[in-house]
Amino acid sequence: MNNNLDRVDKKILDLLQENGRITNAKLAKEVGLSPPPMLERVRKLEKKGIIQKYVALVNPKKLDRGTMAFVAVSLRLHRQDAIHEFVTEIQKFPEVLECHHIAGEEDYMLKIVIKDIVEYERFLREKLTGFSGISRIKTYFILNTLKQETKIPIDIE
Repeated sequence: MNNNLDRVDKKILDLLQENGRITNAKLAKEVGLSPPPMLERVRKLEKKGIIQKYVALVNPKKLDRGTMAFVAVSLRLHRQDAIHEFVTEIQKFPEVLECHHIAGEEDYMLKIVIKDIVEYERFLREKLTGFSGISRIKTYFILNTLKQETKIPIDIE
């Protein structure tokens, strides 16, 4: 999809991904604009949906949520109603950080964060296995995260 981003827009996005709390004045100075047109460009990027939201990245271990896992889910049936039920319900689980529809042996890959193995077992028993349409669940616990990046690479000409 072409969003007609010029070099300045790309630089703005690059800087905001590094520091979402940068002031409009500092951002304007970094890209060589005055603050009013800078603010207008940022608002335009927000309106287009290129900038989706601003967030704080927190350390899950500091919140007693130090266990993470990828959970591969296969559905028994691939009918629209079964898919819709799964997708709708999975949105309600705060443990699920990400849910991806994938190609391959499984249908969905979840990234979950939990306190420990006891909480995982509870999540599995009380939430995930509540779907009658699930045929298989495979869990891969994350032992160590070697790279975790939220910044999308941008080619700035």
